[in-house]
Amino acid sequence: MKIQITHTQKLIFLFLVSLLGGCSSIPKQAESLDNACSILDTHKKWRSAFDQTFKKYGVPPHVVMAFMHQESRFVHDARPPKKKILGIPTQRPSTAYGYAQALDSTWDWYRDKTGYRGAKRDHLPDAVDFVGWYINENHRRTGISKWDAANQYFAYHDGTTGFLKGTHKEKAWLLNVAQKVNTRASMYRRQLAACYKYPAL
Repeated sequence: MKIQITHTQKLIFLFLVSLLGGCSSIPKQAESLDNACSILDTHKKWRSAFDQTFKKYGVPPHVVMAFMHQESRFVHDARPPKKKILGIPTQRPSTAYGYAQALDSTWDWYRDKTGYRGAKRDHLPDAVDFVGWYINENHRRTGISKWDAANQYFAYHDGTTGFLKGTHKEKAWLLNVAQKVNTRASMYRRQLAACYKYPAL
């Protein structure tokens, strides 16, 4: 039996597909996560978000992108995996959530300090602003360059106080992760040379 599809039904189908595409939280193809230009082109608001964060905080897109790749792989509702032994949770579940994997307490602190009370962790422009703000705070308190992805990631993960105490130096796994973030940031920076013009500060 051959099913006939009317022109109106086709239009409705295309409309629904376009709506779903606008809600996409990651680039359409997995390999796009390895291409900074593709990440910028995922949604029309994404490029603007990175622009605004650079203008406001002086934090470059390639560093923010590398952080988000490490934290969530650009999945809007990402949560950390639950650690279990023999099926039994070994610790209280983390409150980390969203693109930047910000904790409840850290996100509340950010919203209080910036006045962005409606900011959401699963909304990319808000998450980009948060990472830029946090890196700027780290820079203000520690002097770490905003372009230094590795050391900024140490402070992002262990907190500014932890970084100043050197807690990250005792974590071999974190040293490895920070190096990966730094390598990815360098890769993104090279790629952005072909598709991104840093806005004037």
